[in-house]
Amino acid sequence: MKKIIILLLFVSCLVHAQQAKLIKADKEFSSFAYVDAIEVYEKILKNGYQSADLYEKLGNSYYLNGETEKAAQCYKALIAYNTEIDPEIYFKYSHCLKALGNYDEANKMMRIYYDKTSNSEGKKDLDSYLLDIKNNSKDYLIKPTDVNTEFSDYGPSYSGNKIYFTSAVDTAAVRKKTHDWTGQNFTDIYVANVNKDTTLTYSGNFSKKVNSKFNESSPIFTKDGQTMYFTRNNFLNGKKGKSDDKSTFVKIYKATLMNGEWDNITELSFNNNESSFAHPALSLDEKTMYFASDMAGTNGYSDIYKVNRNSDGSFGSPENLGKQINTTGRESFPSVDKDGNLYFASDGHLGLGGLDLFKAEINADGSFENPKNLGERINSPKDDFAATFYDKTSGFFTSNRDNGKGFDDIYYFNEKQCKQKAEGIVYDAQTKLPIPAATVILFNDEMNEVEKIVADEKGYYSFKVDCGKKYYIRALKEEYEPAEIKLTTNAIDGKVNTNDIYLSKKQIPIDEGTDLAKIFNISKIYFDLDKSNIRPDAEVHLQKIIEVMKQYPNMVIDIRSHTDSRQTNKYNEALSDRRAKSTMEYLVKNKIARNRLTAKGYGETQLVNKCADDVYCTEDEHQMNRRSEFIIVKIK
Repeated sequence: MKKIIILLLFVSCLVHAQQAKLIKADKEFSSFAYVDAIEVYEKILKNGYQSADLYEKLGNSYYLNGETEKAAQCYKALIAYNTEIDPEIYFKYSHCLKALGNYDEANKMMRIYYDKTSNSEGKKDLDSYLLDIKNNSKDYLIKPTDVNTEFSDYGPSYSGNKIYFTSAVDTAAVRKKTHDWTGQNFTDIYVANVNKDTTLTYSGNFSKKVNSKFNESSPIFTKDGQTMYFTRNNFLNGKKGKSDDKSTFVKIYKATLMNGEWDNITELSFNNNESSFAHPALSLDEKTMYFASDMAGTNGYSDIYKVNRNSDGSFGSPENLGKQINTTGRESFPSVDKDGNLYFASDGHLGLGGLDLFKAEINADGSFENPKNLGERINSPKDDFAATFYDKTSGFFTSNRDNGKGFDDIYYFNEKQCKQKAEGIVYDAQTKLPIPAATVILFNDEMNEVEKIVADEKGYYSFKVDCGKKYYIRALKEEYEPAEIKLTTNAIDGKVNTNDIYLSKKQIPIDEGTDLAKIFNISKIYFDLDKSNIRPDAEVHLQKIIEVMKQYPNMVIDIRSHTDSRQTNKYNEALSDRRAKSTMEYLVKNKIARNRLTAKGYGETQLVNKCADDVYCTEDEHQMNRRSEFIIVKIK
């Protein structure tokens, strides 16, 4: 079985397509405008009234105001309630903790966010992964290169304006054996020049000292051009190494450039004879090497690992990248793009068939985002793997897709720049009129600022955004609370995304006839069926009303209580009157003068939905009618 694994890692044409499994459900991040009630909420907390809802709203208010330390305190208190909360709270809490320098706790919160959004192995939605891949798909120009032969040509690596690649072609440069499994020659490393038009011109066999009578592949080079790493069968100094069961696996080797020749070939310290080690890749700072292996502890057939590359050229102990990257299938051929993002091939993550290419964006702390399938153009129903980058938008990769020249072929790709427009109008949440000259900020999915503009005299703003990305758009204006919305773009070039933003004034407009519940964006005071007592979840909302009335000592409000349509009109009228009186007594008990309050029950005469007599409604629909309202009837 180990011998089979080696070949599956090493020669792509032997990799069998597996049935696709689901990619993680897309992350969702709700966004909404906030009404400024920070002062009220803080007073409520000081008075000893606490609830998950209160901490959430106060935390979100702080978060949008950039008060990350206070927001973190609120989110921590919210989480301590150990109740069902919006997973996005963990997302926001994580960003607050990062801003405070607490990266360990921030990563913990982000992991909880992933768990709660079913973003883990085994929690996948088979009904949506093809749509996800379609949405991730970008417009690539793809064309075969001139170095392809009838044999297997694969694993390109770009360095010094040359492409170094693997081929089973027999050039007679080194006497090669024929592979028992494929009937092809064992592979060597070859070289091609990259022309100005990105075509390739074959340049010859790479090195007689590096290429042996066994397989070599996957060369990479340090930036100074003095060191290379490559994959070879377990063969060094004329001796073939074997495992305890007499199998010969592959290892990663190092060579250095000496007097114009590649020499001093040694195997890396973390190799062993019992497992395969293949396809090295270096991080941008060259302090980390990524590679594929089936060593002990691997999740599936092969996993991607990382290992520290020390300044003296030695290596640390390999570390599995974990189940976020690795699956019970096969992950192999890692590479790194010009931004440090990780690319790899997998048949364990859901794809279009065989090995698909995936991208995992790198975070500031060196961890990776969940991998995304590169989409329909660059991936095919066959094997697609081993990408290398010429610049940020183009490079070379391998595929055994239909209509190729040989078993595996090397293709050039260029990502056509897909752009969209994000536009909208900034409105006053109360008047619904545009707010001129509001500041509008575009953030990426890591909450890093991308662009800041000022809306025009009609409140209009617009940004150019990339396809297939997630953004946050925040609007700010003096005398208004900031508000934020989420934007997730798809893969359609030229699409216009319209997103209006509503800002609420910091100074709350208090007029006669106003419903305080609407002004403060608080829930209505609900009652249980056939009950008139104040529920615990209503007490926090009533405390908000109390704080407002304390701020406005001459304010008089009318408490209006309503029921659903069940029971008789007479019964409901009496029930609603009891509810109104119960609400009023609660306010009086909390030191609001009785002469500032009136209370009346309206029974079922003012339903807010269709749920009249003899109309079937759910319990939730009936619940909407069992409510109290707080209407300002007088204020000086």
